Amino acid sequence: MKRIYLDHNATTPVHPEVLEAMLPYFKDKFGNPSSIHGFGREAKVALEEAREKVAQLLGVSSSEIFFTAGGTESDNLAVKGTAFANRNKGKHIITSRIEHHAILESCKFLEKEGFNVTYLPVDSKGVVYPEDLQKAVQNDIILVSIMYVNNEVGSIQPMEDISRIVKDKGIYLHTDAVQALGKIPIDVRKLNVDMLSMSGHKIYGPKGVGAIYIRKGVRITPWSHGGHHERSRRAGTENIPGIVGFAKAVELTLRELDDQNRHLKNLTETFYRKLVETVPDVILNGDLNSRAVNTLNLSFKGVEGESIILSLDLKGVAVTSGSACTSGTLEPSHVLSAMGIAPEIAQGAIRFSFGRGNTMEDVEYVASILPEIVNRLRSMSPLYAKGK
Repeated sequence: MKRIYLDHNATTPVHPEVLEAMLPYFKDKFGNPSSIHGFGREAKVALEEAREKVAQLLGVSSSEIFFTAGGTESDNLAVKGTAFANRNKGKHIITSRIEHHAILESCKFLEKEGFNVTYLPVDSKGVVYPEDLQKAVQNDIILVSIMYVNNEVGSIQPMEDISRIVKDKGIYLHTDAVQALGKIPIDVRKLNVDMLSMSGHKIYGPKGVGAIYIRKGVRITPWSHGGHHERSRRAGTENIPGIVGFAKAVELTLRELDDQNRHLKNLTETFYRKLVETVPDVILNGDLNSRAVNTLNLSFKGVEGESIILSLDLKGVAVTSGSACTSGTLEPSHVLSAMGIAPEIAQGAIRFSFGRGNTMEDVEYVASILPEIVNRLRSMSPLYAKGK
């Protein structure tokens, strides 16, 4: 059976060159970078070379890159670490309603610790209004955290406008760039953010590794305690194979960015056009012209998304209804709800996230089998018949 993977926002396959770069550090170059003997020094060199590579590609100093276990840890460190380190200045944080749960749950935790959190609304395209941020800024705000690219609908936030508002007030700014890295150009200095989260497995790197950019001078409390690894910002022996792989993945994904975006834009726009032509009542969640070009979030009126996912899976096609971190929940997507999408429409949402290995042949195949699946499910749905 043909197998097609359209869930690249959940995770990506490891790039062959990434795997090749990692392999020596599993077997021959296995030293602990904190050890001072030859094996340790060899690992330490690899660690710092990877740090320097990531820093150069992002246009920052290597002393501002800290390796973590992934985007979730980076987000937790940014939000909780900044809040606790600066609570003498204020106890108010601003974020948006469509953030990844790593941010939202961190904010809920802080609320229990006496902090106040403002959750900004978004428009029907899934974009924060800078004007709402401007109105929400008060004297006791210590941190604003807004994701750069949304993981469910692909909406791109106006981070430079947000930065101008925040930096005029001397407030720390963090962005979760897990879904932005490898999808849109990132110039950290131009964005003028204080912290930026990244993850390896979203960019054809390994799972279990990521990084956070922390601008020099940012006051932040470490969130894991132990040794003095990562300049006392993140305790624990560094994952050298993963870090080497992460650095290689960053290098490759940024090198291939323009070519991949042209390829993915062609695939997703062709796919969307074919579906609109063959399936009635398809609703685009988000905006076709202002999104990460690999991502399409579509609702099929009168059909539950889970039924479509299972039907496509039986045909060898992997998709999801939203964030992989919230799979299994019966609640409508918090992102789609924040965008004002009705629950019955949100329940029928499917996220198609294409990747570098997908082809026009994949588009043709999925576009050919999806109409029959939707029609069959709608024929069993009294809700769709009633809605008609």
